[in-house]
Amino acid sequence: MAIQLSTTVRNARLDSIETTVGTSAVLRIRSGSPPANCGAADTGTVLASITCPSDWMAAASGGQKAKSGTWEDLSADATGTAGHFRVYDSTGATCHMQGTITATGGGGDMEVSSTSFTAGQSFTVTTFTLTDGNA
Repeated sequence: MAIQLSTTVRNARLDSIETTVGTSAVLRIRSGSPPANCGAADTGTVLASITCPSDWMAAASGGQKAKSGTWEDLSADATGTAGHFRVYDSTGATCHMQGTITATGGGGDMEVSSTSFTAGQSFTVTTFTLTDGNA
């Protein structure tokens, strides 16, 4: 039998992610494939960097935790195709999370309005939800 956790435990695990990363997390969208893990050096070019809202994730519910507020950048840093994202603490120094990125409806770990970035253009993160396992 696989281990199963109550929804309360799953929600607590998800909420601890935001607590650990801290307020005003920094999101960087980068070109190329993600590194092997969060401890590995950054890869690709930074296409956009934003400071997320102070309370950047909604309270977990039903074993899921979704982005809170509007995550947008009014001026992308560089031109290129988004391949992955990394979420850092508020200093932008420590990576705590990374994943794939696709256009809205593409099924990536994070979805944005378009994966084609042009320096100076605006973009919006349309979907970002964490789901805890062991249901």
